Amino acid sequence: MPLQVSDYSWQQTKTAVFLSLPLKGVCVRDTDVFCTENYLKVNFPPFLFEAFLYAPIDDESSKAKIGNDTIVFTLYKKEAAMWETLSVTGVDKEMMQRIREKSILQAQERAKEATEAKAAAKREDQKYALSVMMKIEEEERKKIEDMKENERIKATKELEAWKECQRKAEEQKKIQKEEKLCQKEKQIKEERKQLKYKTSTRNLASRNLAPKGRNSENIFTEKLKEDSIPAPRSVGSIKINFTPRVFPTALRESQVAEEEEWLHKQAEARRAMNTDIPELCDLKEEEKNPEWLKDKGNKLFATENYLAAINAYNLAIRLNNKMPLLYLNRAACHLKLKNLHKAIEDSSKAYRIMKQHLRLIHPTKLYKLMLRRFGM
Repeated sequence: MPLQVSDYSWQQTKTAVFLSLPLKGVCVRDTDVFCTENYLKVNFPPFLFEAFLYAPIDDESSKAKIGNDTIVFTLYKKEAAMWETLSVTGVDKEMMQRIREKSILQAQERAKEATEAKAAAKREDQKYALSVMMKIEEEERKKIEDMKENERIKATKELEAWKECQRKAEEQKKIQKEEKLCQKEKQIKEERKQLKYKTSTRNLASRNLAPKGRNSENIFTEKLKEDSIPAPRSVGSIKINFTPRVFPTALRESQVAEEEEWLHKQAEARRAMNTDIPELCDLKEEEKNPEWLKDKGNKLFATENYLAAINAYNLAIRLNNKMPLLYLNRAACHLKLKNLHKAIEDSSKAYRIMKQHLRLIHPTKLYKLMLRRFGM
């Protein structure tokens, strides 16, 4: 049973009540205070204090101070008036229980309202924070877009300036080219004039040096000599066409039958190696050799560039699909890349090709040969 505390003291004004409750050894940690408009309860085991207040108080603004074995309450009245007593007199047990239950319900409702208000305030704060963050992000995005636009305008201006410089350079080159052509034409005209002048001077000199005492026969022969001097040649270009040949030697030094046989064999080999693949148009002649591609793939495999090695082996297989080593090397690359299904397919293909040309080899021996070849 708790011990009811009855030795308390209290004072009042029209607006407040000051209650002093002595409790030996009281501390904040072990004290439970419950206060509503009409009910005050202090529980400090084994002590218990209850007061059914004379009039309503403002429990939200009321205060309690715990210390020095005493609890001092400052209770603010809702209505300014003097109380006759601290507690209501003539209250039976049923009425006390109803007041307790009502006070507990009021406290629960206030706690619920406070929780809801706190949650609503938290939601409002989150909403405000979200709106602020969105605003900041929008400003940052706009700033980035402005920077991008400025960079784009700057790059466009630089490109236009570069194009203008290129256009001016092209125009300058064109003008220089036209000037060179004009100079060449003038030079050719001057050379022609000089040549005509020299020819006419030479003809006049030969006529003046002819002797006057010669007979008519000598004069006639002199005129024939003057008429036989050819005129200057006109400027032009001569085109010479040669018979197209594959071999660099001249046709008179070649053996046509042997060359035709060699060309026929090369065409057959090219058809067998599928060299008419469109991807091979830009490759050099040595790069179209499957052996060269196999060596290239081996070097790439040694540097652990497996994807590039697979590309080299793929092109070599397209050129010559009868070389089992190409499939074995590509299988090793797939094995390094953990492409087990493709490694098995290439190994099986190499086994089938070798089976056609060599004696029967078991697949297990072939796989061991592949692993031993690449040091795996």
